[in-house]
Amino acid sequence: TFRKMYQIYIGLFTEGSTDIRFLEPIVEKSFLQIAELQSSVDIEITVQPIIINKKGKNFVEQVQEALTIGYDKYGISILCVQADADDKKLDATYKNKINKTLDLLTNSEIKCKNIVALIPIQETEAWMLADKELLKIQIGTNKIDAELGIHREPENIANPKETIENAIRIARVGLTKKRRHDLKIDELYALM
Repeated sequence: TFRKMYQIYIGLFTEGSTDIRFLEPIVEKSFLQIAELQSSVDIEITVQPIIINKKGKNFVEQVQEALTIGYDKYGISILCVQADADDKKLDATYKNKINKTLDLLTNSEIKCKNIVALIPIQETEAWMLADKELLKIQIGTNKIDAELGIHREPENIANPKETIENAIRIARVGLTKKRRHDLKIDELYALM
């Protein structure tokens, strides 16, 4: 039997550059799982990070530009928009960022108006601490969680980025200079 083939281009716009490395594979996997529910068609998903010059623009203006560039340059039909939950207040983030963007798009000339909001409540690094075994594999250590300072629940760690950087430093102590590689947290985003 003949199966229809569809290709969906999804843009990814984030507030920070490291968020792209972490969220891109998550967005792709999520949309692939949704696509698998459509058993009568084959769907290919392409996720395209959208990078813009943010200087002097508020959040709504940034998303408008990302939508325009994404549609004109990459043919996106959906834009996933990451917005940080300021002070861990989800409602405020929706009200001040996402809803204002959606309201403005209703009456605009922008062709792509499909937005998926991505609002992590915890910092990206807290998500990295959720899988401590994977983190230890990536930083190359078999030390126990308490030795590395990662033994608490990720939600209870005030500065997860600093905690991971300290864990990397602790894991690398004692390695020979030849085996020691100055691993930076930035390298972990895509790996994890």
